[in-house]
Formats: sequence, structure tokens, C-alpha cells
Amino acid sequence: MENLVAKVSYLKGLAEGLAIDENKPEGKLLVGIIDALSDIAAAVDDVLDAHEELEEKVDEIDQDLADIEEIAYGDDDDDEDYDDFDDELEDDMDFFEIECPNCHEDVMVDFDALDEENGIVCPNCNQEIEFEFDCDCCDDDCDCHSHDE
Repeated sequence: MENLVAKVSYLKGLAEGLAIDENKPEGKLLVGIIDALSDIAAAVDDVLDAHEELEEKVDEIDQDLADIEEIAYGDDDDDEDYDDFDDELEDDMDFFEIECPNCHEDVMVDFDALDEENGIVCPNCNQEIEFEFDCDCCDDDCDCHSHDE
């Protein structure tokens, strides 16, 4: 795209070469149009320069972000290794999520921790969380602890 400022300058030169009389209405109109075009061309040129600078800065930021991602996450090939590790980790751990009845925050609880006599303490509010177990072997007031076996 040819520079707008250069095109308007060419038109301004043509108008001066034609010896347009600025005292006549037609001359005033043409000179006004050329002056307005000159202002518009200068503004567009400034916007294009600013856009180019922003484009360069965005490219720099994009490259910096890519460098940070590379440092933080490594290669994309490693993602599969992490997925496999996560699957293995889930198989090895028996956790479940509950809502603390005191602070109503979600808490991850280990099944093995339920066997402890001290109970579970909420890490958010430090209050003990009590559990009631229903078993199918007895009535509602079951105290046989058959679920512990």
C-alpha cells in the first residue's frame, strides 16, 4: 500500500500547479478537501506506526511467554509422562472429597485416615470432622465395627 501522506502531497502539488483560486467557492472546497486529506493521512500514518510498534511488542511478549512455558512445563512430549504419573498416583491413593460441616470448605480425606481413633481434622478450620457409617449387617444403631475389617 502506497503511503497516504505521499499521495496527498502529490494532490496538493497538483492543486498548486493548477493555480486554483482560493477566493472562489470551488477553490476553497478543493483546498479544504486537500487539507482534510492531509490531516487524515497523517493520522492514519501515526496509527500504522503505533500498530507496528504494538505488533513488535506483542511478538516479544509472545516469545517471552513461550520461554517461560518451556521452563515451567518443558516439552509437549513430557505431557504424556505426567498423565501416566497422575493415573498411577490416583491408583495408589484412596482419597475422597467431602464438605466440612463446620466451615463448608471441600476437604480431601484419605480412606486409611478414617481408621484412626483421633478422627479427621479439617485443615481449613482445624475442627474435627465426624463420620457416621451405615452398615448393611445390622440395624441403625449398629456398633459392631464390621466395616473396619
